[in-house]
Amino acid sequence: MLFLPESPRYLVMKGHIELAYQSQAKLNWTTTDDQNVDTDIKQIIANVELMSKYSSGSYADCFKMGPQKNLLRTLVGIFLQAWQQLTGINFIFYYGTSFFHSSGIQQPFLITIATNVVNVGMTIPGMLLMDKLGRRKILIIGAAGMLVCEYIIAIIGTIVGQSNEAAQKTLIAFVCIYIAFFASSWGPAAWVVTGELYPLAIRAKCMSLSSASNWLWNFALGYATPYMVDPDKGNMGSKVFFVWGSTCVGCLLFAIFCIWETKGLSLEQIDYLICNSSPLSSAKVNSALKAGTILEDDLVSDEPKHFPEKVHDVDIQIPTVSALVKNATEKIYDTTIITDRL
Repeated sequence: MLFLPESPRYLVMKGHIELAYQSQAKLNWTTTDDQNVDTDIKQIIANVELMSKYSSGSYADCFKMGPQKNLLRTLVGIFLQAWQQLTGINFIFYYGTSFFHSSGIQQPFLITIATNVVNVGMTIPGMLLMDKLGRRKILIIGAAGMLVCEYIIAIIGTIVGQSNEAAQKTLIAFVCIYIAFFASSWGPAAWVVTGELYPLAIRAKCMSLSSASNWLWNFALGYATPYMVDPDKGNMGSKVFFVWGSTCVGCLLFAIFCIWETKGLSLEQIDYLICNSSPLSSAKVNSALKAGTILEDDLVSDEPKHFPEKVHDVDIQIPTVSALVKNATEKIYDTTIITDRL
């Protein structure tokens, strides 16, 4: 952390424009004279001005709809973290040893260690695939994979029985595959999406709400699970995976209908994407933003735009420096600092 540059957006909010240029240049591995750095900072400046129109940065602003869709974005983050916990992953991490022991598996503690190794190891492919497959797609694939594995575990434990050695090995295998799907998708992706989802002015507040949701559900499920599976209580055994499989159906539907595709976009572009598309149409707008068919003026406009139905029919235009950027900059910041850059 000592070697990481400060956030350019934070520096812009504090009025330190020159430092923001330097920070953005470090993040891009280039110099402050680079045209891309100049364009990025000017978009950030304009976005800060735009956010100040609609938000004071309070918790109340997190629950206001408005053109920036704050309420929707806040709820998506809160429920995304809730669904991550409802995948049932912590049942294995918290009670895996007890579950494997009750299933008649020899050396259950070693199996639990193996599941943790799978969890750590499969996080790396998830990180690599995040920008290749995209956030939305990786969440959909992960949820689909988990629900299949969990239903198989539940069916094997219920129909075949846990005393069968082949059934035990199959159960272990599908538990590991289930964890692999989680570790490469919902494990890291939920945090990536919530980190990108919110407007600048309320990002910290919304992140605190989504994190609180994660830990609240973590506590609730950790507390309730023993009552579901203990022999002297619910005694569900492997049947508990019918519950987790069903919640993963909810994860799948949530990813399909509530998650925008934000792969490869800046935070300013993500703001535009969310304000001007639905999750189902977000991939099209995402492609247009990366192709340059949406101008800088659109990225900092406070009016939602209707995106053309056929992206490829729109001529690609070279972005120009928005007049709004210049006006916003001159209003908020010391013009003597940035006149030479504008």
